[in-house]
Amino acid sequence: MELQEYLRVFKDYWRSALATLFLCIALAAGFTLLQTPIYTANSAVFLTVESGGTAGELSQGATYAERQVKSYVAVATTALVLDPVINELDLDLTQNQLAKRLTVTSPTSTSVIRIEARDSDPQQSAKLANAVARSLQDAVQELSPPGPDGARMVSATVIDQAVEPASPTSPNPVTNIALGALLGLLLGFGQALLRSILDTRLRTSADVERVTDAPVLASIGTLDTSAGRVENATGNQWANAEAYRRLRTNVGFVGLGGERRSSMVVTSSVESEGKTQTVTNLARVLAQAGESVLLIDADLRRPQIAARMGVDSELGLSDVLSGRGTLQDLTMQVAPNLSVLAAGTVPPNPSELMGSQAMAQLLATAEKQYDYVLFDSPPLLPVTDAVVLGAQTGGTIVVARSGQVRRPQLEAALGLMDA
Repeated sequence: MELQEYLRVFKDYWRSALATLFLCIALAAGFTLLQTPIYTANSAVFLTVESGGTAGELSQGATYAERQVKSYVAVATTALVLDPVINELDLDLTQNQLAKRLTVTSPTSTSVIRIEARDSDPQQSAKLANAVARSLQDAVQELSPPGPDGARMVSATVIDQAVEPASPTSPNPVTNIALGALLGLLLGFGQALLRSILDTRLRTSADVERVTDAPVLASIGTLDTSAGRVENATGNQWANAEAYRRLRTNVGFVGLGGERRSSMVVTSSVESEGKTQTVTNLARVLAQAGESVLLIDADLRRPQIAARMGVDSELGLSDVLSGRGTLQDLTMQVAPNLSVLAAGTVPPNPSELMGSQAMAQLLATAEKQYDYVLFDSPPLLPVTDAVVLGAQTGGTIVVARSGQVRRPQLEAALGLMDA
């Protein structure tokens, strides 16, 4: 994905991304407040070796002491060291429980053993660190082997007494909230990206262009109309007039069906995508440009053109196709250059009527009399009416409503037109 795509994803899902961010920060803050403060105190013990006065003997003693450090680090958390501490401080802890509160380490290449004690009471943490240091000192004295003169070869000295810590080492509010914010950013953008991938609804012209090589004729905003509302006959007050003029211009440039024919079908993939609104407004702008237009309601299942244009719907297309009327008799002029043929009686076999010889004759007659013949047909996926009708006309305009139709639906609908 390019940077522009990531920005689009954030623009679409910024609310949920910010909600995730704030939730993670709130959880981090709550976690921090619920944690028990832990205080840490440190003490240190230094190991020395009793040796001769020559340089060689001193060097050997120092090397021996360093080799012993790891052993004494392990000894510091054994019962030999911790049991006396438990008894001295009268602790209600086992040796293993106390060992978990301690961290005993030795810096590389040194003879220093550092003891870190943790407790919820700052004073108690200092007592623990100092008591363990003293007990380790005694253990070294006990475990160290005797030299030739009977003196212990290794001895321990407490070189750093623990003091009562002034502030807790955990929790760290700044660190926790910073980590919560970082996690919130990652989760927020991650969920937005995942939702964008899983959401197959088409939202922009670029989304449509990725589905098909067919040209996008226009991008039109939401219109404030309804199926039962009669539109202004002059066409001067409905929204997005400029977008429909652009659609009119682009339709004029498209050689539908490989040749310049005046008839076209306007349909959609599924219901509620605005195909009827589109075809009626396209008919108006074409008529305003001086073109003679015949608008035919070929949606014989849910006809809406008559209600939108304010004409009688009792007789219409189905009656012309069944021979109960003629195109000239049932066509009604609703504005200069604009005539309407309503759907008429709802038949039981709309698809058969769309592919009938009577429809071919009606189409041939209408194309001779009008500059444009526009058909409003049912959606492509539920029924085949638009596919059958589109095969006889100059071409098909498919309306795709942003946020309504999904990528697989549009792909399937266009596939029906290509079949």
